[in-house]
Amino acid sequence: MSPRLNRRLTLEAPDHQSDGAGGFSESWTALGVLWAEVVARTGREATQSGAPLSDVSYKIIVRAAPVGHIQRPTSQQRFRDGNRIFRIQAVAETDMGACYLTCFANEEVVS
Repeated sequence: MSPRLNRRLTLEAPDHQSDGAGGFSESWTALGVLWAEVVARTGREATQSGAPLSDVSYKIIVRAAPVGHIQRPTSQQRFRDGNRIFRIQAVAETDMGACYLTCFANEEVVS
């Protein structure tokens, strides 16, 4: 059964810029738009700096791209859907024909 690629997500990569004092600042660069199927997997509640934090893991399926292609997701990248951010933890081929990739991602939301 083929996935339902019905969500438009922007793939972003981190861009580290030197701050001139030995550190760096992080910004994100858009690499392109991918259509995806987004399925919630598990969730938990925690606290971060005293604020409640909702951490939900997702399985995000996209069309495959060749290894090294700019639009092939990798760990350390993220998907953006408006204000929602999905940080990619791992990527695996979904099917034997390598037509789709499954990205395992987390969304953290401060309540």
